[in-house]
Amino acid sequence: MDPEAAERRQRFAEQARGERPDLATLCLLIGAEGEPALGEAGLDAAQAELDRLAGLLPYGIRGARAWAAALAGLLGTRLGFGGSPADYDRLESSLLPAVLRRRRGLPILLSVVWMEVARRAGARVYGVALPGHFVIGLGDPAEQVLADPFAGGRPLTGQDAKNLVAEATGLAAGAGDGLSPGLISPADPLDIVLRVLNNIRAWAAARPERGDVALWAVELSLLLPSHPARLRYDHAQVLIQRGEFLSGAAEMEEYAEVVEAVEPSTAEAIRRRARAARAMLN
Repeated sequence: MDPEAAERRQRFAEQARGERPDLATLCLLIGAEGEPALGEAGLDAAQAELDRLAGLLPYGIRGARAWAAALAGLLGTRLGFGGSPADYDRLESSLLPAVLRRRRGLPILLSVVWMEVARRAGARVYGVALPGHFVIGLGDPAEQVLADPFAGGRPLTGQDAKNLVAEATGLAAGAGDGLSPGLISPADPLDIVLRVLNNIRAWAAARPERGDVALWAVELSLLLPSHPARLRYDHAQVLIQRGEFLSGAAEMEEYAEVVEAVEPSTAEAIRRRARAARAMLN
């Protein structure tokens, strides 16, 4: 790993483990992994663009509905931020600097743009991780307004949100006022970051030739202070797929030690896979 990349990883780890992790910084550092040529100047330019967009919002906005309308009017209608099914096929749709340039992205990255612009302008805003789709919430729980940046900032009723979840998951929406409070509560910034990285890993998994992307995505995930233990096994698999048999096998064996106490049969199966990886060197 070159020194500049190592320094980015260190910044990512420190930001993720800080008292108040900054969502924009973490997403921009993810973007720099996907676009190494950005450099520090490119990251600074992306932060400046978020500041510029916030400055385009009108002064004196009051109330969650007014904020939702102002954001949709600026970002969705005037500037054309939004998404379509085709955007799921592009890695750039998960990289914040590219989303700011192209004004296209996945729901979660467009939501990050909405949140960061709104936050800089003084709004109470947060991400809402619906099953299968990501939106934003504005205002206090008593006056919460949901909006869908993927659809240009369209405000969502409770039934709209249920329909979105049904469409994304294939489950029937049913009748009623909306979703349970737990499903529309504010998402933790680090959970958002992990979800972004999971999307990138899913994109890479469908493209075996992009093992480089799979590797950096799982390695950034491992730098988060809280992550599924299974990621260590996933990391080992990526290493083996890339021909790094010894390091992949060693990581598999370390993971087997972790699961030994609760799932001894699983641990033994992992050790067999590690031995098979070592044998590939012969």
